[in-house]
Amino acid sequence: MLFNSLQFLVFFGFVSCAYFALPHRSRWILLLLSSCLFYMAFVPEYILILFSTILIDYVAGHLIGRSSGRARKAWLVLSIVSNVGILVFYKYFNFLNTNLGHIFHLFHADNPIPALQILLPIGLSFHTFQAMSYTIEVYRGRQLPEKHLGLYALYVMFYPQLVAGPIERPQNLLPQFRQKHEYDADRMRAGILRMAWGFFKKVVIADRLAMVVDECYGNVQGHNGFSMSVAVLFYAFQIYCDFSGYTDIAIGAARVMGFDLMENFNLPYLSASLSEFWSRWHISLSGWFKDYLYFPLGGSRNGMWKHIRNLLIVFAISGLWHGARWTFVIWGLLHAAFLIAATLRDRYLPKARLPQLPGIIFTFILVTLLWIFFRAGSLTEALSVLHKLTEFRIGQRPDFKMGGTELVFSFGLIAVLFLKEMYLKFQVSNRLSFYSVLGIIVLACYLFGIYNQKQFIYFQF
Repeated sequence: MLFNSLQFLVFFGFVSCAYFALPHRSRWILLLLSSCLFYMAFVPEYILILFSTILIDYVAGHLIGRSSGRARKAWLVLSIVSNVGILVFYKYFNFLNTNLGHIFHLFHADNPIPALQILLPIGLSFHTFQAMSYTIEVYRGRQLPEKHLGLYALYVMFYPQLVAGPIERPQNLLPQFRQKHEYDADRMRAGILRMAWGFFKKVVIADRLAMVVDECYGNVQGHNGFSMSVAVLFYAFQIYCDFSGYTDIAIGAARVMGFDLMENFNLPYLSASLSEFWSRWHISLSGWFKDYLYFPLGGSRNGMWKHIRNLLIVFAISGLWHGARWTFVIWGLLHAAFLIAATLRDRYLPKARLPQLPGIIFTFILVTLLWIFFRAGSLTEALSVLHKLTEFRIGQRPDFKMGGTELVFSFGLIAVLFLKEMYLKFQVSNRLSFYSVLGIIVLACYLFGIYNQKQFIYFQF
């Protein structure tokens, strides 16, 4: 069930109304059943995988809580291995098997392991990481084992953030399921406007920019340097509006019912350095890797070389987390390489840091160029795109299908995006202001939206 569909709007309206109509003690049942229905709208049988991980981690949490010493750590390891094992099988089996086949080929042998037809369960990486957060936090003593199986299942499956986050910690979300949320008109209006802005970012901006991006990346050699430059620039804003638009809808939908999800983006393209970018982009995932991988590896505490090693490990795994393709790994490693270069610069050339505005421009250009490896289907395609950018010439005209007026309009939408997210906050103190702002956004979505029900980019992860 896609957020950008009429089906979801009907589903959201029904669930929200029913939530406040039911007594507090029954609401968790409604939310859990609704979340199951939401997930089963994609591939129904894959909910069994979700149920399996829920049971494993629920039991593991209790065993960790009542154990000590090596047994406590063993139950944690078993939980993590189970979660990672399921993720690896469904997401990486054929990727690993293909690369194993290349190794066999080097020795003139056939790979004895056949390829399997495996459909990736939607959002598997997100709810796997959220489930792992629970057992790790129980192990660290920061979270008591959840006795209520239904509430724990709801923590993993809560429909607004089930498919693409934010990746919530149990300390934030689990207690909210026990709180009684009374209907609050101001909160409802704020949530709906947040959702409306998310819809605008997705269907008006992201899906419009995607028309140029998909066309140019689908035929790199068939387009000139100007067109590929526009496509590369547009992809930076497409992926931002697509993913942050999903997050806006998720946060808004949860807020209507009284739940507060964490912010996942904070104007990342205004970052003056790459490290600042990663503190503003996909904040819940960056925090997950920092707390559960980077710091346990030692962070930056044990000398420069181990710091470099830790950055390479974290970003290689982060890249692989995004997809079973070497371009994702290269994307992650390139980010690590530039972060390492910045670390060495700050250590040996502390006065070489760029001022704020040049730093923002440089960081944006760097991130945009690195997105090429994220978007490209192969390393060859990524290198072809980079080569095309060198063919940019003053006076070239775009050779993609989007006309000049539509192109100018697209750039205008990017300007609107910056103005709104930098300066405009939806303050709705009364019904008139609420309906006025909502009406403008809905009318803009109706007039300018691209309604092909294009799936959110991060659904594939």
